[in-house]
Amino acid sequence: MTAQEFFKHDLFATNNGIELIEIREGYGKARLEIKKEHLNAGNRTQGGAIFTLADLALAAAANSHGQLAFSLSSHITFVRGSGVGDTLYAEATERYIGRTTGCYQVDITNQDGELIATFESSVFRKEQLVPFTLDHKENLCSQSK
Repeated sequence: MTAQEFFKHDLFATNNGIELIEIREGYGKARLEIKKEHLNAGNRTQGGAIFTLADLALAAAANSHGQLAFSLSSHITFVRGSGVGDTLYAEATERYIGRTTGCYQVDITNQDGELIATFESSVFRKEQLVPFTLDHKENLCSQSK
């Protein structure tokens, strides 16, 4: 199983149109093309959609070491609105890795590289292994920015 196949089992993210486009050790990148169904009542991208986008990028980065990881705590700050026609990207980078915990920073940007939100999270790593290994020579999925 590839990492991309594994993360397609994140049905909430997948069913909302979020796609993992890159994963390598300590790093994950995901994309979401904003459509009408992603909007809130104010006609802007719903915060939960942005949070889920960031969470999938986080999951990729945190699980990239081969152990199953789950978020302990996450915090998001929204800095700019987005809407239909925008493509949002979430890039997760590892800031700290310990024996069982890790800390990550995720920047969410639009197609113009403008910052939409920042997301910080800590994770706990279980002893359970993930069912994929990374091929470090081919860490880009097709269609990345």
